[in-house]
Amino acid sequence: MRYDFDEMVDRRGSDSIKWTLYPEDVLPLWVADMDFRSPQPVIEALRERAEHGVFGYSRPSPELAEVLRARLRRLYGWEVAEPEVLYLPGTVTGINVAIQAFTSPGEGVLAQPPVYFHFLRDPVLHGRVLADPPLARNGDGYEIDFERFENSITPETRLFLLCNPHNPVGRVWTRAELETLAGICLRHRLVLCSDEIHCDLLYPPHRHIPVASLDAEVADRTVTLMAPSKTYNTAGLDCAFAVIPNPRLRRRWREVSAGIVPWVNIMGHTAALAALSDGEEWLGQALSYLRANRDFVSGFLLREIPSIRMCRVEATYLAWLDCAAAGVTGKLSEFFLDRGRVALGEGTDFGRGGEGFVRLNFACPRGKLAEALRRMKKALEIS
Repeated sequence: MRYDFDEMVDRRGSDSIKWTLYPEDVLPLWVADMDFRSPQPVIEALRERAEHGVFGYSRPSPELAEVLRARLRRLYGWEVAEPEVLYLPGTVTGINVAIQAFTSPGEGVLAQPPVYFHFLRDPVLHGRVLADPPLARNGDGYEIDFERFENSITPETRLFLLCNPHNPVGRVWTRAELETLAGICLRHRLVLCSDEIHCDLLYPPHRHIPVASLDAEVADRTVTLMAPSKTYNTAGLDCAFAVIPNPRLRRRWREVSAGIVPWVNIMGHTAALAALSDGEEWLGQALSYLRANRDFVSGFLLREIPSIRMCRVEATYLAWLDCAAAGVTGKLSEFFLDRGRVALGEGTDFGRGGEGFVRLNFACPRGKLAEALRRMKKALEIS
């Protein structure tokens, strides 16, 4: 079927965090979910499950594990055994389980800002010591300062939280970059927890490489977090999974999770199976639309707001906007909210290197995106 991504779906009154946090005159482009309807097979599967009418205790079917494993094999040549797949409500839950399972209070956790705030805040909330060597800016993109990265590791460092593809800077790490990172982790005997939730949202010619697929030695020290939620816009249904090849790490994960991390809810694993089985037609069309939206934002800024520079977006539907030359003082997100009635992600929330940036979610109908950019332009003109 042909999907209409220009359709303006009214999300107010639907308990949407994105659309209820601000007054009705605000266009929200901050939190990372899409304003598109999910694939029709997902909607139909949920409707069928609801019509069954019994919602007792449940667990994901063996079919879901097989679909996941077949997908990893087909896309990445990555062979994963069924016991290595563990379900969880979300990748943020996975990050926190990893912190609790593989570090103790006072030990070190490594992350690379600017990065999704849970990578930076959650280790500290759990009493761990955060080391945060920032990514290095290189033209319109970012790269890893490997020397600085390795020098940030201490004898107490136990865990590295990798974001691949990277949120918010939009990088897809290359095989060479991943091999270098993994080699450093192996030398220092770190556990590597890789959040790969955006792995399906890539733009040509970039290809995702799960870090655990590099070789058996890397896989033995890696926990990979994935989910269909960003890919198919099912974040509110709370279904993700961890791949943990090492039995010792897997056992420790289960010990920490027991009695605390709930099972995936019945609608979550129903939607996941439908999306991963029958969602490819929707995903192909969504990626084409998102790519056009990405290019629309880039072109608009070049023509209409040259004081804002968009970093190169290789993956995700998130634009990382450098507003340093725009002449705005104070928090940029507050400026665009107050003056333009557009809600954006505040760059400083993503840690070191986020100063002077905002994050814009372009996974919305183009008409809404164009209106938001016009408002941002007007806000700068009248400031």
